[in-house]
Amino acid sequence: MTAPTVRASARILLVDRDNRLLLFRFRASDDLPDSHFWVTPGGGVDDGESLPQAAARELFEETGHVLAPQRLGPVVAVSSGPARFGDLTLNAVDSFFFTRVDDLTVNPSGQEAHEREAIAAHRWWTVHELQTTSELVFPVGIGALLPRLLADDLPAEPVALPWRPASAS
Repeated sequence: MTAPTVRASARILLVDRDNRLLLFRFRASDDLPDSHFWVTPGGGVDDGESLPQAAARELFEETGHVLAPQRLGPVVAVSSGPARFGDLTLNAVDSFFFTRVDDLTVNPSGQEAHEREAIAAHRWWTVHELQTTSELVFPVGIGALLPRLLADDLPAEPVALPWRPASAS
């Protein structure tokens, strides 16, 4: 039996000066209960990249924002589970960094072709919106963790967040 392939990804909880979190709207795969979902900037770690390097590269590709990898600090949350990528089901491990920006106008010109096809929109979400939305948001549980991060109470160890909502299990 072959061990499942692991896909590491580095994602950023990017918050603006109004304490809003940037999320992208993606079309969902058949294994999710909704037709779309919202997710943080980020993506797969390339061979030879560190998590901070991958997060900074993905942030630039998806938003046009340049951020030095060393500015990211520690991983504040992780989430893992099975994920479909085309015809493959992989074991995904998402690592989340928390960082702030004063101002950011999203420039999608650096997005890869598959990202341009899959990303339908972006928007900045308040904590209240995250805590009360009926839409599918990843990482699951970010509405509960974000107030702690906004208070500059970064966890000593990454917080383990659920992979999928209880209703999607």
